[in-house]
Amino acid sequence: MSKFFKLLTLCAILTLTAVQVQASGDSTSTAPSSTQPTNVKYAALKGKVIETMDSGGYTYVQIENAGRTYWAAMPTTEVKVGSEVTVSTGMVMHNFTSKSLGRTFDSIVFSQGLVKE
Repeated sequence: MSKFFKLLTLCAILTLTAVQVQASGDSTSTAPSSTQPTNVKYAALKGKVIETMDSGGYTYVQIENAGRTYWAAMPTTEVKVGSEVTVSTGMVMHNFTSKSLGRTFDSIVFSQGLVKE
């Protein structure tokens, strides 16, 4: 794994820990009501995979739930379009550019992976 993604993962863990320590009220709410995740105060992203791609040691998935779509990135994982998944909580990054994909995401959640149900 590249140094950049190791640092990014460490930052995500530290940020998530800091937010959990500082959070007050309901910290187990589901995905936010906006069309894209806007913070890390949710339990997980759950829905149907409508697009997936692997690049740079990560699997990128676009998930649809109740007419809304969300992007998530996790360590390389086998995921099929059409499958129902739950992606564990992670750090949200806005206007993230993936150099390996040559693509910018308006908003993407960097997750540790899928939740086993």
